Amino acid sequence: MNPELAIDLFKTTVLYALYVVSPFLGAMLVVGLLASLFQSITSMQENTLTFAPKLVALAGMLVLLAPWLLRSLTEFTITIIGRLATLAH
Repeated sequence: MNPELAIDLFKTTVLYALYVVSPFLGAMLVVGLLASLFQSITSMQENTLTFAPKLVALAGMLVLLAPWLLRSLTEFTITIIGRLATLAH
């Protein structure tokens, strides 16, 4: 395997990881902003007011996106394994 192919596989994997994680990060960003806004409006500075909603939102996103996530990761794994098989020649 030459370095260009290794770099291409690494780049593909990193970009795909960002693609998979982005819905979760977006949801956490929105929930965090709403929790911070609520804290600033009510002047409540409780740590659980930011942690608990993020945890609930993450669990909800995992339940909602599980089929997409499993299908997507399976397709990516099959693609990468296929590419690795062709690189051995």
